[in-house]
Amino acid sequence: MKAPKFWMVIPALLVAGVVGLAYAKLPAPPVDPAKAAEAKAKAAEAAKKGAEALSKSMDRVVERYKKEKGIKSAAAPAKKK
Repeated sequence: MKAPKFWMVIPALLVAGVVGLAYAKLPAPPVDPAKAAEAKAKAAEAAKKGAEALSKSMDRVVERYKKEKGIKSAAAPAKKK
């Protein structure tokens, strides 16, 4: 029995629709302003620490490169606190 191509596509479309509905997200619940401010402060502190760590690692890489290549720096950079 040969079915028209149209009827062969219908089950695939139904499966795709069901999968799409299964993955649909519900809207996020309302956020408490105090908790949001606290989370924002924590994220800012984490970003600051991450930036400091990145800066330190970049400085170490530069110093190692200079040491391996035999490059001497004219002035020592000022240390950051």
